[in-house]
Amino acid sequence: MFNTRTQAGAKPDNLLDFVDQALFLGLRATGHSAVTQIVWVYEHEIGLDGVRRFHRDMGYGMAGRLIEPSVIPFGRHRWITSVGPAAPLRIAPQSRSRTELSDWIDECAQLPIDPQFGPSWHMSVLPMTDGATAVSLVGSHCVADGGGALLTVYEAVLGTRRNLGYPPPRARTWFRAVAADLRQTVHDVPELVRTVAAAARFLWRHRKNSSAAGTTAPRVFEGAQADAAVTAPAVAVIIPIEQWDARAAALGGNSHALLAALCARLAVHQGRGLADDGTVGLIVPINDRTLDDTRANAVKLAYLRIDPANVTTDLGDTRTAIREALKVVRERPDEALALLPLTPFIPKAAVRRTADLAFGFTSEPVSCSNVGDLPDDVTRLDGTPADVVIMRGVDQHVTRRVLEERRGVLTVVSGRLAGKVSMTVVGYQPGAPNTKEWLRATIGTALDELGLTGMLV
Repeated sequence: MFNTRTQAGAKPDNLLDFVDQALFLGLRATGHSAVTQIVWVYEHEIGLDGVRRFHRDMGYGMAGRLIEPSVIPFGRHRWITSVGPAAPLRIAPQSRSRTELSDWIDECAQLPIDPQFGPSWHMSVLPMTDGATAVSLVGSHCVADGGGALLTVYEAVLGTRRNLGYPPPRARTWFRAVAADLRQTVHDVPELVRTVAAAARFLWRHRKNSSAAGTTAPRVFEGAQADAAVTAPAVAVIIPIEQWDARAAALGGNSHALLAALCARLAVHQGRGLADDGTVGLIVPINDRTLDDTRANAVKLAYLRIDPANVTTDLGDTRTAIREALKVVRERPDEALALLPLTPFIPKAAVRRTADLAFGFTSEPVSCSNVGDLPDDVTRLDGTPADVVIMRGVDQHVTRRVLEERRGVLTVVSGRLAGKVSMTVVGYQPGAPNTKEWLRATIGTALDELGLTGMLV
């Protein structure tokens, strides 16, 4: 999971990458915030001294920073330092039952987060009436993606405090900030000229392809609840690694292929992303982070289509499709992402539609994210191993209207640690019940079809 390649001689740079600035501008334009959440569950009381130590050490590295916007409208944003705990450790005043754990996780995920004004992350502790304890860590995707968050957790568990060398807030006077940001814009002009030409070619091809496809516009939810915030149901699935790997081998595949197969079967039961030929489209984020990489979002996206009818008996074709998709990612840059240098110049009203185009939200994608094998130290929040670790990516402040316009969502995040495969399924589909009971039933059916059993949280 943690790539040990380094960039020799790299100097600290507090300019945001274009992808990170696009995500931040999308947050400001829409109010919809993506967050990463990690939950540790101990089947006993937790050592609060260890949790407090972790809480202090977590506020360094990628978690010890905020975004300072440019003082000019079309300027590049910059990172500033904000080390130490971003918010006080929240300990629930009363114990809650085990049956309320999933709801409490959702509640933590919706607590306020802001990558500019803070807090950019927060931690909460829940004692349960059966003697167990849960801890939730939630952080802004604008500050670190899942890989960055897990790397920061790993460093905090080991007590490593990484200094990224960023300046403090408001370190530049207004005049110096204007001059510096204008110089940076001039420096970026050659790249911008190339990007404008590439954008014209890309948009022309996309327009022709869209017209040929004759895509039907999504049904937009109307009524008094159209702009009400909706929390899409999320369910965690815990499966022993031995069972998972044995089933993958029996089907002629590997762990990546089995996860893709599960995503495809979930898509079938959710009625999502099915093409006329019966295949399902998957988006597979690929970790692109090195240990000294300070980008908040360091992933490449692989796109593939697989036949969900065959995955319950044979994963050979799925394994081949994944291998070919990874080859394309390595050899052919994503044209949509190549347009990101235009990000500072995009009108705020167009930010969300631009993101939809770049990341394929209009084609009912199924996101299949595998963070791979993680160090067992990630489970040792208080110095001792947790019984269960849950990882997921969720959205804050998303309205029913947006979910309907995007034809719902289906996202699966999976990782392997401490002898378990831990995954979280987030699913919402227009016209479906969209309850956790509905999602658990869908997951149960898909697991049965693949010969798997797991604990659902």
